[in-house]
Amino acid sequence: MGTVVTKIFEYRDEQIEALGQADITLGAAMQRLGRVERVIIPDLFAALVHAIVGQLISVKAAATVWGRMQEQLGEITPQNLLLYTADDIQHCGMTMKKARCIEAIARTVAKRELDLENLRELPDQEVIARLTALPGIGRWTAEMLLINSMERPDIVSWGDIAIRRGMMKLYGLDSLTREQFEQYRKRYSPWGSVASIYLWELSFE
Repeated sequence: MGTVVTKIFEYRDEQIEALGQADITLGAAMQRLGRVERVIIPDLFAALVHAIVGQLISVKAAATVWGRMQEQLGEITPQNLLLYTADDIQHCGMTMKKARCIEAIARTVAKRELDLENLRELPDQEVIARLTALPGIGRWTAEMLLINSMERPDIVSWGDIAIRRGMMKLYGLDSLTREQFEQYRKRYSPWGSVASIYLWELSFE
């Protein structure tokens, strides 16, 4: 059985204070919730597969599939996953589209057609551009890699339904326009990722 190494997203009290000053409502929510820990996956390939697994399904369902993948397939590395067919990957509980996407990306990385480690040197938008060129990878998946693996400091994803739900709860809104979202996102900058961690927490309360 493979066990993917995880760690906690690192952020400092000064970032919490800066967010609280930038947005009083968020500051009050952060104070009430206390320190929220976000588990991330430092390995970029494993984190990318994890993000693909999580596309358009609940956090709970994604956790089930992710656990099953590690039990049935072992290590989440390109070389190991290429020992299996898309059918084998699908049998862990995902759609065939996702299984084929994971298989294709494993092959791309194994052949060194994509060097994931090089992404660490690039700015956020360039990382998103490189990743969305891959099959089955949209902006949300790329943004999840930026926050849940690279620990980039300023990611707030419009494509994440839980983040939008957290925002609506926080500000007492019945709906949220893209324009409103962008106003809040700019207010949180440059510590949008910490805001995201709290918005996720709020969305599940």
